[in-house]
Amino acid sequence: MSDKKILIAFYSHSGNTKTIAEKIQEITDGDLYEIKTSHEYPKNYTDIVNQAKKEKEQEFKPELTEHIDISNYDTIFIGSPVWWYTFASPVRTFLSENDFSGKTIIPFCTHGGGGASMTYSDIARLCPDSDVQAGFSSFENNAKESEIEQWINSSY
Repeated sequence: MSDKKILIAFYSHSGNTKTIAEKIQEITDGDLYEIKTSHEYPKNYTDIVNQAKKEKEQEFKPELTEHIDISNYDTIFIGSPVWWYTFASPVRTFLSENDFSGKTIIPFCTHGGGGASMTYSDIARLCPDSDVQAGFSSFENNAKESEIEQWINSSY
């Protein structure tokens, strides 16, 4: 791995994205930061899908419980479950509260079968002054560590 300071920032609703983030952390030795909201999302699948749709339509930004200074990081992995064809609302808050100018962003996501959809292009749209690399997506958290390592190595 390079000498660059690495942050792995992620939001995980069911634990799938967290599992991938932890695998990335093991490979890169970067700092792990879990994006958490001040309110709990429903556990019931139908309820969370309905709420995610509403939040996407309103471009809702839920309040986060913690904030991190990203200024010292060169490379930032950003992970999210795919909600309504894009990243989860807590990631929208994280992206809007930080300045990613000059940073390398490496997105990753977990999904239930629909793929990454607009997740990576939406991150690039919200971070126009950053270098957004090719993303990695995993059906739930089924990615093998070797697949993640190969993707990371191709991102540098």
